[in-house]
Amino acid sequence: MIKIDKDSDGIVFKIKVQPRSSRDEIVGVQGDALKIKVTAPPIKGAANKSCFKILAKELKVSKSQIKIVGGEFSKVKIVKVTGKIQDLVQKMNNFSNTNR
Repeated sequence: MIKIDKDSDGIVFKIKVQPRSSRDEIVGVQGDALKIKVTAPPIKGAANKSCFKILAKELKVSKSQIKIVGGEFSKVKIVKVTGKIQDLVQKMNNFSNTNR
């Protein structure tokens, strides 16, 4: 299950990124993190940008509402998404409840 922390203006959670994959997709939950596969290599922030694009689409927020707050150069990152907390938590729980 994904561990979601509520902040004053959004939520904070872990993602695990698998760069150089064959597809851009959210795979599901791995441990307490959301696993995301991206085709981009981990060079010059390309994989991070791909993660933002995928998360923005799935959570229905703009890319500017997503920020890495820890592990920018690591496969496991801490991400903050600003917005209506209740809606974001519900969307994140959907990832935990479905097998992708």
